[in-house]
Amino acid sequence: MELPDAPLEPISLWLPLPYRVILLFIIGLWLFSFNLHYLHLVRIDIGPFLRYTRSPSEPPLHRSVYQLNLLLTFLFTSNLFLFWFLTGGRPDDVQRWELLPLLLFMAIAATFLMPIGSWHKRGRFRFLRMCRRVFTGGLDSDLRFADVLLADVLTSYAKVLGDVAMVVCMFWTGYSSTHPMPNRSCGGALLVPAVISIPYICRLRQCLIEYFRASSKGLTSAERRVHLFNACKYASAFPVIIIGAMQRGNYFIATSDEEEGITREELTHGWYIAVLLNSLFAFYWDVTRDWNLTLLTSSRSSTEYPYGLRKTRHYVAPEFYYVAIALDFLLRFAWSVKLSPHLDFLNEMEGGIFALELLEIFRRWIWVFFRVEREWISSREAGFKPLQQAEEGGIMMSEMRE
Repeated sequence: MELPDAPLEPISLWLPLPYRVILLFIIGLWLFSFNLHYLHLVRIDIGPFLRYTRSPSEPPLHRSVYQLNLLLTFLFTSNLFLFWFLTGGRPDDVQRWELLPLLLFMAIAATFLMPIGSWHKRGRFRFLRMCRRVFTGGLDSDLRFADVLLADVLTSYAKVLGDVAMVVCMFWTGYSSTHPMPNRSCGGALLVPAVISIPYICRLRQCLIEYFRASSKGLTSAERRVHLFNACKYASAFPVIIIGAMQRGNYFIATSDEEEGITREELTHGWYIAVLLNSLFAFYWDVTRDWNLTLLTSSRSSTEYPYGLRKTRHYVAPEFYYVAIALDFLLRFAWSVKLSPHLDFLNEMEGGIFALELLEIFRRWIWVFFRVEREWISSREAGFKPLQQAEEGGIMMSEMRE
């Protein structure tokens, strides 16, 4: 297939779309390793919340994730170096060697699926079971925090999942998935928006499950409503996705004054409003609910704690919280196009799309520190005591329920 008559970005020649998707996945795992390591250093034990503990003879959890990351990084770099050696940045060769990233996808999948003796088998298979449960919108009552944490992380990978769907579409239609000019119209009107919606649908279903469980337990209306409000937060993503798909496919758009329908200008204004509402709602929830800070509430001013924070904090420096709030706000709005499959002003900037996806993963990395800290403090205040480790293997009580 001949290349379009358009300037090629270096990132598309040296890091085609399939490699970028895999790289973002590996970067996310590395950042999660750093989450675990830092939480371990500040004596926040995340194991009980994940219902995943280890025997005294086993190393800390972050070391195991580091080992997995090293293997995946080795597979990625060796495959990419071979790709560079064979293509040399030549456009025709770049699109011809799409088999190499396909083999890399298969190798990474095998790393998680193959038994490989006892090499982190329990952790790998447990992660796969969690993914299966979360992708179907499930929520284990005993593994609630782990399921919610994973589902929230997946919403940050919504656009990356859309890119995966695009790679599959290009491969399936015969348009090279490593083409230096990715065909972003492939599946863009229906397939990509549908795939982008999956993490939000799953998280929305989890919120509704929590609402009905709260009702069955006889909790107060205020305690139940919080789950409905959380569901509304995820539902606010759908107008952005739907309007973006309408723009992409020219659905219901009037092309002339005589035709009935919404004008493109009206649709664009509606999309901006939907993005603004979604970003504001998400930022409010991050700070007020997920992190339990008072900045956006009437309790922000108090003599018991620094302005906008809370009385009980595990991290010593208040500046740590202020920087996190500022970054979360900036990145929420820098990523205001994260749900739009059309990305009009970035269609010719593959490097820009990659940067936006990377920024959202970085924002989620920061979010995890404070979400886990808030859960840890809440559990201590409620008198939570970590469950005892099993004498053999350190498997928690709910392992058999997965």
